Formats: sequence, structure tokens, C-alpha cells
Amino acid sequence: MSGLVLKLGPKERVLINGAVIENGDRRSRLSIVTPDANILRLRDAIHPEEVTTPVRRVCYIAQLVLSGDVGKDEAHLQLLRGVEQLSQVLTDYDSRALLDRATEAVMEGQFYQALKALRGLLPREDRLMAATPS
Repeated sequence: MSGLVLKLGPKERVLINGAVIENGDRRSRLSIVTPDANILRLRDAIHPEEVTTPVRRVCYIAQLVLSGDVGKDEAHLQLLRGVEQLSQVLTDYDSRALLDRATEAVMEGQFYQALKALRGLLPREDRLMAATPS
């Protein structure tokens, strides 16, 4: 059996196909076997007021698909444009690998994988933003 395995802590919440699921009092594991299920850990969610940087903006678009707030077709082009814009600035090898992974995932309609790749850019962006004088 393949698919995504979610390991949830006590009282942790996850969004699955638009429904918020809350874990009980103990740690648990869920195996998601539906291949196209939209899943988002709420602890990882970016809130609208936190969308203040280019990488967070692109992550947020992917997140909106997973939450069911934006259609896949509508987000597809926005995500590809966002990734292209990021690739103009983040030119190091590691960033390029993550951006390539995100592009491939978007092209395949795998928005969770795209978000996962894009989130890998957040620490790098945070360092770059901290190094930029105000």
C-alpha cells in the first residue's frame, strides 16, 4: 500500500479535502491511500497576514488549492509564473533543484508536493531578507 502517511501529534489538526480533522489525545498515524487527496497540516499553514514575501506568496497559492479555496486550473498558471519569478532571483543550485521539483509537481497536478518543495525555500528566503538592509 503506497500513499502519504501522516503522523499526528495529540490534538493536531489537518485539512483533508476541505474537512478539518482533529486528532485525539494520543499520537497517531493515518495512511492516505487516495492518490489525489488534498491534505494540509494546519500547523504548517501560512495565514493570509503572513504572506509578506515572494516565496510565501507562491506557497500560499499552492496552499489555497489544497484547502479547496482555489481551483487547480486557476492556480496552475499562477504557480508556474510565481516559480519562474523566483527562479530569476534564487539561482543557487539548491534553490534551483527545489524550484524544478515544484515546477514538475505543478505540471503533474501534485500541489502538495509543489508546496513541500516551495516550503524548502523559506529558510533561504528568511536569511536573504534578514541580510537585506531596511
